[in-house]
Formats: sequence, C-alpha cells, structure tokens
Amino acid sequence: MNKSNFFDDMQARINQALENSPAKDIEKNMKAMLSQGFSKLDLVTREEFDVQIKSWRRRAPNWTHWKRALPNWKRN
Repeated sequence: MNKSNFFDDMQARINQALENSPAKDIEKNMKAMLSQGFSKLDLVTREEFDVQIKSWRRRAPNWTHWKRALPNWKRN
C-alpha cells in the first residue's frame, strides 16, 4: 500500500468515526459560531484589500503635502 492510499484510507475512517459521534455536532456548532462571528466583522477579500492599498498609495504623496502645508495655513 503506498503512502497516498494509506492516508486516504485513514482519513476516510476518521471521517466515518466522526460522523457517528458527538464530534460531528460540535464541528457543526463551531462552524456556525465562527460563521456568525465573521459575519459581524467588517472583513474584506484580499482583492478588495489590494484595491484599497493601491488607492492609498496613490493618495499618500498628497497626504504628505497637506500634512506639511496645514501648519503654515493655520498660522496665516
């Protein structure tokens, strides 16, 4: 028996044992709790995050300019 078949067989046996035990209910409850918790957070996908970073990098030089200019403007 090669290693791949051994691990596949072992995984199938473990999954079968878990389905017939209270562990399956615990897994379902944990997934539901995590899903509910994540839905309350304001999470974004990696793609959305990358878009925001690109936007921020385009605006960063302008921010530096205004940060330097603002104290001078307040004095006048």
